[in-house]
Amino acid sequence: MNIGRKIYYEKSTGNVLVDTGERSGDVIETTQEQDFESFKSLVQRVPESVGVIKLGYGQYGEDFAAASGYRINLDTEELEF
Repeated sequence: MNIGRKIYYEKSTGNVLVDTGERSGDVIETTQEQDFESFKSLVQRVPESVGVIKLGYGQYGEDFAAASGYRINLDTEELEF
């Protein structure tokens, strides 16, 4: 099974809080509730203040490989590399 990455970001700034990365093999997809319990940078956050973008497996692969950083454009709610 292949699972795409989830990118959690701060709704007020567009700064990325967590990138779950892509996973493949014997893996299961986690819920947002599970992610908020598992990732240290999400545990203390109010869920309503955090946005999430879910990507398909391999989506933007070349962009991630070439980028030195990225953020979320708050107007379009899309990635900016």
